[in-house]
Amino acid sequence: MLIPINCHLFLDDGEIEESFVRASGPGGQNVNKVASAVQLRFDVARSRSLPEGVRDRLTRLAGQRLTRDGVIVITAQRYRTQERNRQDARDRLVALVRRAAAPPTPRRPTKPTVAAKQRRLDAKARRGILKQRRRSSPDQDAGP
Repeated sequence: MLIPINCHLFLDDGEIEESFVRASGPGGQNVNKVASAVQLRFDVARSRSLPEGVRDRLTRLAGQRLTRDGVIVITAQRYRTQERNRQDARDRLVALVRRAAAPPTPRRPTKPTVAAKQRRLDAKARRGILKQRRRSSPDQDAGP
């Protein structure tokens, strides 16, 4: 099954590996019996469904969720049911890949305007005059 990312990009369901573990935190007696937390693993380095540029941006965006082997690990334990945690983990992976799929806007180099350069120089001149006035001249220091 294919998971849609955007109109051009799809993730193969077979590339996602899920394991169910016991959730930490509150949950009463049920927390020790049911493995409701989901640990989703997605191998970015070996993924065939992602183009090279998306893969590179995804590895940068993943941060601490990325292992040394190039696998993204997402743990979902927000909900009490396994199915909702499973969907939450998938939604978070899709959101991360969607952010990586959007190409970054290139920086357009700009130059300061002539007026801005002039304002900067005027401000520097005013500051210099102000500092010059603060300096005391030797004839003023000589007191009575």
